[in-house]
Amino acid sequence: MTETPAADPENTLILELEHGTVTIALRPDLAPKHVEQIKALARKGFYNDVPFHRVIEGFMAQGGDPTGTGRGGSDLPDIEAEFSNPGTARFVRGTCGMARTQDPNSANSQFFIMFAPAPSLDGQYTIWGEVTAGMDAVDKIKRGAGMSGMVQGPDKIRSMRVAADAA
Repeated sequence: MTETPAADPENTLILELEHGTVTIALRPDLAPKHVEQIKALARKGFYNDVPFHRVIEGFMAQGGDPTGTGRGGSDLPDIEAEFSNPGTARFVRGTCGMARTQDPNSANSQFFIMFAPAPSLDGQYTIWGEVTAGMDAVDKIKRGAGMSGMVQGPDKIRSMRVAADAA
């Protein structure tokens, strides 16, 4: 991935988890519409107390659905795909991507954080950020069972905020 200016508080998310604080550098250079939607939702407190409902060991942790079913979203409109060319950005450990249905233009509020590289996602899902600190806290998110990775009694996002708002 290209260098991300970590010192830009307007494009930095602070995610508070049960196991610690996670810092995410947003990538408006890759996905400006997705970054704006995530910041708007974070500023509304949408992600506070939302579970990581689908967590697959060696793959990713998915959250952003207040219903915890994987079918919910926000009241904001879905976002058109902003897929990155694999030569520009790839799904590696710490990459933050948007979840969607089979429709590439159906991303809304659900997102995932990668535990490991997944080249099969490159160019197929939108990359909107990358973890720059606190990956150890992400690694401790409670895992789900089976192929679906659905989690019973899931860990929740305590809070998610834009760093510029924390001052």
